[in-house]
Amino acid sequence: MVEIELDGRKVEVLEGSMIMHAAEKAGTYIPHFCYHKKLSIAANCRMCLVDVEKAPKAMPACATPVTQGMVVRTKSDKAIKAQQSVMEFLLINHPLDCPICDQGGECQLQDLAVGYGGSSSRYAEEKRVVFHKDVGPLISMEEMSRCIHCTRCVRFGQEIAGSMELGMSHRGEHAEIETFVGETVDSELSGNMIDICPVGALTSKPFRYQARTWELSRRKSISPHDSTGANLILQVKGQKVLRVVPLENEAVNECWIADRDRFSYEALSSEDRLTAPMLKQGGQWRTVDWQTALEYVANGLQQIKTQHGASSIGLVASPHSTFEELFLAAQFMRGLGSDHIDTRLRAAQFGVEPGARWLGMPLTELSSLQRVLVVGSDLRKDHPLMAQRIRQAVRHGAAVHALVDQARDWAMPLASRTVRHSGQWVQALAELVAAVAQQAGVPSPVSAQPTDLALSVAKSLLGGERKAILLGNAAAHHARADSLLALAQWLGEHTGAKVGYLCEAANTVGSAVAAARPQASGLNAAAMARPGALKGAVLLNCEPAHDMAAGRAAQEGLGTAQMVVTLSPFKTNLDISDVLLPVAPFTETSGSFVNAEGRIQSFHAAVKPLGETRPAWKVLRVLANLLALPGFDFEGTPQVMAAAGLAGLSHVPPERLSNASTLSLAELDFSEPAAEPCVASIYQLDALVRRSPALQHTADAQAASPQPATQEQGAPA
Repeated sequence: MVEIELDGRKVEVLEGSMIMHAAEKAGTYIPHFCYHKKLSIAANCRMCLVDVEKAPKAMPACATPVTQGMVVRTKSDKAIKAQQSVMEFLLINHPLDCPICDQGGECQLQDLAVGYGGSSSRYAEEKRVVFHKDVGPLISMEEMSRCIHCTRCVRFGQEIAGSMELGMSHRGEHAEIETFVGETVDSELSGNMIDICPVGALTSKPFRYQARTWELSRRKSISPHDSTGANLILQVKGQKVLRVVPLENEAVNECWIADRDRFSYEALSSEDRLTAPMLKQGGQWRTVDWQTALEYVANGLQQIKTQHGASSIGLVASPHSTFEELFLAAQFMRGLGSDHIDTRLRAAQFGVEPGARWLGMPLTELSSLQRVLVVGSDLRKDHPLMAQRIRQAVRHGAAVHALVDQARDWAMPLASRTVRHSGQWVQALAELVAAVAQQAGVPSPVSAQPTDLALSVAKSLLGGERKAILLGNAAAHHARADSLLALAQWLGEHTGAKVGYLCEAANTVGSAVAAARPQASGLNAAAMARPGALKGAVLLNCEPAHDMAAGRAAQEGLGTAQMVVTLSPFKTNLDISDVLLPVAPFTETSGSFVNAEGRIQSFHAAVKPLGETRPAWKVLRVLANLLALPGFDFEGTPQVMAAAGLAGLSHVPPERLSNASTLSLAELDFSEPAAEPCVASIYQLDALVRRSPALQHTADAQAASPQPATQEQGAPA
């Protein structure tokens, strides 16, 4: 530790820290533009100049290392005059367009100009003009004359997103931030560049000219998309969500969010929104009141139960639903007498699980891993924020190995990449097991022969201390998912690695904890979607054609039911449904999501429900009351959490989480399944992202899927 004097106070910081770090620890604000705590130091803007005793001139706080006994003054005349001089130069070419700038009211330059700018300018020449650039549907670069060349966006691309999509060309007054050769910005984390831009050079295209920052109220929420559970701030005007930005939480998403977390709010105002209950009569849809719709559903389900038995009724729910909705859906079905409920919509194998499949470690540990084996995941697109954490681990020397079916760009250097058809993954992992057994000097539980690449990966996994084997969406949805898990568990036991699932959806873990899956002899999602399997089908936030492994065939199979009830915020499943009940999206209801690490995060409604929309948990409660089912007297979501045994908890109890395998390695199935695992692409994951125009115009949404490769590739990859 090094002790310095900062504005007359003693401050202790780690050796090698900069003056800026000491100031942050002491709670002293030093004006700055280019410095960001998550990015490398550039010392471009010079706004953070401070007075260091015995130094001949003011020094940049962000790039001056502390030394024992250093005396620093941040508010002396020397420091203030230096900062005022820098501000004068910054404003020489800056356009005076604050009244029309989207950044107005939350602009660092605007704020600091009040304190450090002059009342008039000595510069009388023409200001420079920088032409706008078109870099895609998410980021606006219409006013690049505002850019002060802090290079935050450039460094973000290099260091956090892993791809240098923006850079600075030319020099001096001709310097510009731009993409090269007219490319667009296609990173799945690109929207964070908007947040870290200290001026109005990079702004949000969908939000552009929608509102002023001081008109917006701010409400905390949680992302309903992937299993990270990113913390959000929803910015609202007139009961309409107009912008989404990150809420900093170091334990979950740090200060970043993925683009689908940021821009999916557009779907909330989609023309597809369902705002009142609807019944199909004589092939025609007509709007009805809630009483009529709910009585129709209750009478229909009661009639089907009487004629065909409770086992003829099933419920298919999206794992993007809130925990409370899933818990009540499970209670509702079991109250009817049916165990047919499932959320594993894209799975191909449905085994008995001793507990909820989860990440197997806190999210923060991903950043400090030394060895990682990822099986069956397009890591960068499936889990952008988890990929970002693993990318930071790689920057600190971690070795990442991948077993995948296509050689996609993860925007990080890989130690090895094994590219095999998904049907050969069990064989590939068995070869790795044999390699580890050979290297560790233990008997191999499988008869496979290790390849040279497998031996190389085994040697890497046996080294290091902090290790993980992570099973991705394709591994979880694989027809041999239990075999992959059993092999991964053996590898974890013999290499010291933790084994976990990356988990697909916001409530993949929560749905298992809520028992929204068959517990005894109930039908799984695939079985319920077979023609004639059900007489009564209830679809909760589910669009079978998009959400289920069988796709259109699943929709047609469910459509053979005598009555199909859809609970959704959107007008969907019109060709198979008999009733549409408008239920609230995450912005219009309270609820909870359980992320991949088992963290329980609750949120409140940010806006009032649109039209006649009602929270799904309330709809299920009223249906249960109409059917005289006991135990449905909940008045709020906290009561539902209490009934589930999770009241007041921040994490799911460890005994309810388990990645244990129930399969013996002697029972491995090496045969190739007929179908490949069903995995949703980044902007087809759920109903919200599918209806966001900005996201659907991105390169990721429009790119054609490449053909799977069959060869193996070693380091470097």
